Amino acid sequence: MSLVTLSNVARSFGASDIFGGVNASIPRGARIALVGSNGVGKTTLLNLIVGLDTPSAGSITRARGLTMGFLPQRPELTGDQALYDEMLSVFGNLREMEARLAELEEQMVSHENDPDLISAYGDLQGRYEHAGGFEYEHRIKMVLTGLGFTPDEYDRPLTKLSGGERTRALLGRLLLEAPDLLVLDEPTNHLDIDAVEWLEGFLKAFDGAVLIVSHDRYFMDRLITTIWEMAFGQLEVYRGNYSHYALQREGRHDRRRKDYQSQQEFIEKELDYIRRNIAGQNTSQAKGRLRRLETMVLGKSKGNLTRLEQALRGDMSLVAGRGESSLLAAPKHEARMRIRLEAALRSGDKVLMTQALGVGYPDGATLFTVPDITLYRGEIAALIGPNGAGKTTFLKTILGRLAPREGRLKLGAGVQIGYFAQAHEELNPANTLLDELFTVRPMQMSEARSYLATFLFQGDDVFRPVSTLSGGERGRLALAKLSLSGANFLLLDEPTNHLDIPSQEILEAVLSEFKGTILMVSHDRYLIDALATQIWVARPGEMIVFEGSYSAYVALRDGKAPEVGTGPNRPAERADIRSDSRARRDRPRGKMQPAEKKEFNGQSGEQARLTPYQRAQRLTLLENLIEDLDIRLVNLSGEIGEASAAGDAARVHRLGEEYTRAEAELDAAMHEWEALQGE
Repeated sequence: MSLVTLSNVARSFGASDIFGGVNASIPRGARIALVGSNGVGKTTLLNLIVGLDTPSAGSITRARGLTMGFLPQRPELTGDQALYDEMLSVFGNLREMEARLAELEEQMVSHENDPDLISAYGDLQGRYEHAGGFEYEHRIKMVLTGLGFTPDEYDRPLTKLSGGERTRALLGRLLLEAPDLLVLDEPTNHLDIDAVEWLEGFLKAFDGAVLIVSHDRYFMDRLITTIWEMAFGQLEVYRGNYSHYALQREGRHDRRRKDYQSQQEFIEKELDYIRRNIAGQNTSQAKGRLRRLETMVLGKSKGNLTRLEQALRGDMSLVAGRGESSLLAAPKHEARMRIRLEAALRSGDKVLMTQALGVGYPDGATLFTVPDITLYRGEIAALIGPNGAGKTTFLKTILGRLAPREGRLKLGAGVQIGYFAQAHEELNPANTLLDELFTVRPMQMSEARSYLATFLFQGDDVFRPVSTLSGGERGRLALAKLSLSGANFLLLDEPTNHLDIPSQEILEAVLSEFKGTILMVSHDRYLIDALATQIWVARPGEMIVFEGSYSAYVALRDGKAPEVGTGPNRPAERADIRSDSRARRDRPRGKMQPAEKKEFNGQSGEQARLTPYQRAQRLTLLENLIEDLDIRLVNLSGEIGEASAAGDAARVHRLGEEYTRAEAELDAAMHEWEALQGE
């Protein structure tokens, strides 16, 4: 039985409908991600699932005795207790056992060889050990360390923790509680890459189910097996990780566009016939077609051509209360940010050079030293490392806002820097959006408003003060200013923070086409892996340089064979590195190069003999089958929940067998689809 089943769930606030008709289930052991643009209702749906809110329509069924742990985006973790004591509170039962064991030990000292005491002590000690009594403090330290806390922070009161630290503390407590279902809203916020990788490993081994809202595409690729997409008030279910979802989503949307276009062509053809023949010799055939078309459009036939044409022109009030229309709705399109980044001038070949450089603040110690490097035009370097390592300090040193602690740094000929600040401190809170735009380039009001509209600022939004903007809105405004700068060397400090996934995808595509040079600080491993030609790793005392992709760096770090060679950043090697970098930047994600295909020739001879046309046909058939099976599984989950609630064990058993068969068919179809897609 599923842990949670949603049946035709809807939520509205006043006259505003957030979503409706949501049907989905969370099985045991699930790894589900809920994705969608900012503001579509993801957090609202989580609140319904955990019981903090009630649906306006439909029902939510939870398994009997279900335990849940919920991490909201802005957790309220209160109290004067220390961080470590908060973690200890999870194990109150074990600590009571410890106290009782200590009492029994004292009694046994004065009553040696008392069989009742010995028996009671042995029984309690066995239960204590089975419940993890000898391990729980080790587990606490493991979780706190994994989430980035150091031992000297264990005694800090919760009231002294920052917002991000409180989020990590609550996440740690939830992980230690180990409920049946973890519901996590943006769990990777406030975590550096090391902590996110640790969390991935922990959740992979977690026995319970996980439902997360996340904008971290790499995290979802490594952990998630099902995607719930929320868009236009509807929920759609996709099988696979984020990359599988992205491919399937495009296929579904393309198929719906084609189906809608075919429908419209059919309607126009039928209308043309009806108009030409309704009063002629073929009037009976025309009236028959009119009745069928009316039923399709209006749900009921009246034999009224004028009424039908009015409905097709958009007066769908005629449909109300007159049956169910079978018309396909026009595909909807989400408004997406449009951005262009173009360098006004070409820089010299050498963009950034360092010699014996030390990075730090004037009144503090050196955070790390930088090897002698030369960053060449067209390259993309990603600077990664733990929080507090000095990554932003390094960027400010390049900008000239901080002097080097030692050594020197030089920019190449013709270099013009564009800077995207993580905290958006380049924005003046008192300015309106228009004011901020005019600080970069004077322009006509109409031009400025049109330009801001491409960054999703519509109407009176342009007159809002910066201080009223959300994190995502400030990020889009900062990108709008950056794209006007004409810079050829971009310094980007966490550019995807607060951006929803569609905006992240657009930014990634734009940066991949940028003709200048990029140095970015980011925790977004998906972005780094897609773009970076070299990885700079900042850690206490030093920075190391790896020439190659993020995947190659991780493979080398973890003791696997790297994809590309490593070595010192020597000018003599740059020609080969630049050509390799550009080849990697131009390579589409998820597509195998010829040399790699040798490892994937295990497909059947029948697949290998398919012509391109046959392969395209087979892919379309498989995509339709996958969508049908996805819907079938969702429906079966709902039926199983209803049967279980009704106590119909026989029906639950039969439906469970159907679910298993459908799931096996889906897995087989997905496997074949992936093999054909890889070709």
